[in-house]
Amino acid sequence: QVQLVESGGGLVQAGGSLRLSCAASGRIFSIYTMGWYRQAPGKQREAVAVSVTGGNTHYSEPVEGRFTLSKHNANNTVYLQMNSLKPEDTAVYYCHAAISETSWGVGFDYWGQGTQVTVSS
Repeated sequence: QVQLVESGGGLVQAGGSLRLSCAASGRIFSIYTMGWYRQAPGKQREAVAVSVTGGNTHYSEPVEGRFTLSKHNANNTVYLQMNSLKPEDTAVYYCHAAISETSWGVGFDYWGQGTQVTVSS
């Protein structure tokens, strides 16, 4: 059983910063991708920053240059440093990972419970 546990959301004024953390635990053989999505009220969930293991990190256009995803591979943790926050960044942020539990299995999608980020104007 794989679990993703997030932390770090909260309320911040526009222009401020927050740092989100997500730790994957459980039966993990390979992590193919790990990153962050967000869902604002009345909107669809959208990708924010996704890191491909052994590859690049991709950012959505609205956050490019303001958000930075970093990884600590040894403990299967990713961080999202969010700077210059705007009210439109307000959303529930979800950690996502594509993980294989065995050497022969395919990857499955796993989601964290979500953490609220609210940016006041």
